[in-house]
Amino acid sequence: MTKPRVWFITGASRGLGRAFTEAALAGGDRVVAAARDVEPLEELAGRHPGRLVPLSLDVADRRAVFDGVERAAAAFGRLDVVVSNAGGMLYGMVEEATEEQIRAHMEVNFFGAVWVAQAVLPHLRAQGGGRLLQVTSMGSGGGMATVGFYGAGKAALDSVSEALAMEAAGFGVKVTVVQMGGYHTGLFTTGTTATEPLPQYQPLRAEMEAMWGDAVGPEPETAAPVIMELAALPDPPRRLIVGSQSFDHVQEMGRDRAELYRSWEHLSRMAPG
Repeated sequence: MTKPRVWFITGASRGLGRAFTEAALAGGDRVVAAARDVEPLEELAGRHPGRLVPLSLDVADRRAVFDGVERAAAAFGRLDVVVSNAGGMLYGMVEEATEEQIRAHMEVNFFGAVWVAQAVLPHLRAQGGGRLLQVTSMGSGGGMATVGFYGAGKAALDSVSEALAMEAAGFGVKVTVVQMGGYHTGLFTTGTTATEPLPQYQPLRAEMEAMWGDAVGPEPETAAPVIMELAALPDPPRRLIVGSQSFDHVQEMGRDRAELYRSWEHLSRMAPG
């Protein structure tokens, strides 16, 4: 019989984090579920006595993250799978966003995940290994109007996580950048901070809203089996796109970028280096 694993999941009260928490519990594992508001987790904890520990945590607070990880590791004696999922959306044009909005957004989406990684690594290293899943986005490979700061934070996390994967591999810690597709998580509603619109951008804003359409995406629980299988792989990939349509979109974006580079190859090669 496989020994139950211990998961530490941030942003666990709703959306993807909640779906991953429920899937881990259904698989017989134990979970420390972190969120700013743990009230939605109380009923779930009641249904899984002794196997789910809700943890109130704001990942933007570095000291709180380190303290929280200590409590998480103590709850079940170890950490096997860490899912850095907490995040939000800053919706609006680059010019519209205030300094406060931008900094607050990056504190959660980028720095929060960095603090979690820094806090869990000593535990994973000491026990001889573990998994760290860094939840980013299928759109992290390029910017798009109205969601530029969201893409920027995820792109920064992508890059840092690639470096982290190299740095942690020698300790038996396996890091995967999990590029999520567009799931129905509430990111564009309860998880969104909006800028104050400038009238000059109204035509583009309307164009983008028409492009987004009314589609809400598949339910988060449909992605959970992928995460469960990923966490169980003996040799997981450093990157994984989650979502069939998202896979196609990322491939298309890669082809478009490669074609752009080829179109201007003559100009690139004018300079040495």
